[in-house]
Formats: sequence, structure tokens, C-alpha cells
Amino acid sequence: MDSRTRKYLAEIGRKGGRRSRRQLDAEQARTMVRVREARRAYRRFHAQCFWSSPPDLEIGADDVAWVAEQLKRHGGLEAWRKASQLCR
Repeated sequence: MDSRTRKYLAEIGRKGGRRSRRQLDAEQARTMVRVREARRAYRRFHAQCFWSSPPDLEIGADDVAWVAEQLKRHGGLEAWRKASQLCR
């Protein structure tokens, strides 16, 4: 990679890093993590626990409790453990 390209990429990377830094309080960060984990669990256990729901259903913060409930009701031990992590 020549020096001009390297300099250009370094500059746009620096700009993106400054813009993308946001301040989240602890509760918002925990909510984001729970939603991300619920989405992963939904995709992973879809055939076992969520077969009657569309595979591309968008899981949000309000759906985390529902995902955990379905994992506990219809899943095995692994799904139960994932649900207990979501309920913390």
C-alpha cells in the first residue's frame, strides 16, 4: 500500500472513530447486550422454540422477556440456561 493510500485510510478512520463514540449509561448498555443476546438465541433456537414465528422477526427490548419465556417453555437444558442469562 502506498503512503498516500495509507494516509487517506488513517484520516477517514480517525474521523469515524470520533463520530462513533457515544456515551451510554450502564442501564442502556445492559439493555443493548440483552437485546443482542436475545436475537442470537432467537436465531439459534428458532427451529426448536420459535418455529411458529417468522425467522426474520426483529427482536427488540420489549421482546427479551418473551424470548426467555419461550426458551424456558419449549427448549432443552441449553435453551433454559440461555433464558436464565437473559433474565438477569
